[in-house]
Amino acid sequence: MHSREEKIAAFGRLLDIMDELREKCPWNAAQTFDTIRVMTEEEVYELSDTILKGDRQGSAKEIGDLLYHMVFYARIAQEEGAFDIADSLEKICDKMVFRHPHVFGPEAGKQTSAKEIADTWELVKAKEKGGNKRVMSGIPDSMPAILKALSMQEKARGCGFDWEKKEDVWAKVEEEYKEAEEASREDNQAHLEEEFGDLLFACINASRIWDVDPEAALNRACDKFRRRFNYLEEQTLRKGRKLSEMTLAEMDAVWDEGKAKGL
Repeated sequence: MHSREEKIAAFGRLLDIMDELREKCPWNAAQTFDTIRVMTEEEVYELSDTILKGDRQGSAKEIGDLLYHMVFYARIAQEEGAFDIADSLEKICDKMVFRHPHVFGPEAGKQTSAKEIADTWELVKAKEKGGNKRVMSGIPDSMPAILKALSMQEKARGCGFDWEKKEDVWAKVEEEYKEAEEASREDNQAHLEEEFGDLLFACINASRIWDVDPEAALNRACDKFRRRFNYLEEQTLRKGRKLSEMTLAEMDAVWDEGKAKGL
């Protein structure tokens, strides 16, 4: 591992490279906050992918890519006279000091469990701006729905609004399932969409309660479906047939065969 001095030097090198690129590279010079944003979103997903795969070297690369983007935004803002990277670093440092009174404040040294910190996290954040900031106000509208639901539920939990017993969440899932099933018998697509949304929200809540990442769980389900469907397609093609020519019963039989093989 590198020394503190080496880490600071590496960050300084990145700042120097950004300065050079912004001044001498036409493509880099042409970029704005808006043009970089979509690429930043892609980099976040690429980092997430390496984390899910347990690829630490891949994560090292993707963290570097994200750092480059953060320095890029700060450099553009510096040119606009809005702020620079030091302002961003000071803001996050001040925020972390404020939100961790058990480490930096009058409560320093007090024995505090991770659960106690998590349970009061949103209440501490609410004090940050004099209590005027709403708990849910920091959740972007553009955030992917699964992540948005999980974030909302975590913020509610941070204020003490959560199930007292883990098992209680299943009653809510069953309630939403029944309401979705009832709505499916109606001729009201808007109501059906609403009830499906409630059911999905409840399922995400249940996964959170049971310490399961809903995004990772759904990705695994998608991977499993892909493996089994690929098996179905391959077996069908080997017999000189097309999926469109098979009955559902025939496809189910091949599907179950792949499932039995552990696919």
